[in-house]
Amino acid sequence: MARTRAFLFAALATPAALLAAPVVAQASLTMLDTLTHGGWEVRSRDGGSVRKICVRTGRELIQLRHPDSTCNRFVVENSANETTVQYTCRGNGYGRTHIRKESDTLVQIDSQGIAGGKPFQFTAEARRTGGCD
Repeated sequence: MARTRAFLFAALATPAALLAAPVVAQASLTMLDTLTHGGWEVRSRDGGSVRKICVRTGRELIQLRHPDSTCNRFVVENSANETTVQYTCRGNGYGRTHIRKESDTLVQIDSQGIAGGKPFQFTAEARRTGGCD
């Protein structure tokens, strides 16, 4: 009976521990935390317009198609040189963004999802240009 209770407790506790782990892991985005803060230009690979943004935390690069939305984020990959984040913006779509760091002032971005009811997919290069305007 005691062995059965111990097994049952372990079986129930393990999923709870696994569910709690991602919340802790999402607090720090290793690569984004190392980017140089300031003004950045994001250039789409398809020759589209250049977008200027102010990078204060690096997280501004995650939701380029949902910049003003409050979204739930789930960190898929978090390493020294790459970050992948999947996010859902309730009532406003979702996205998945992969950012690869070349230096503290240059990153490559791949993102796809739904914004404004329409699908999007883009690749871009983001480069620090100076201070925020």
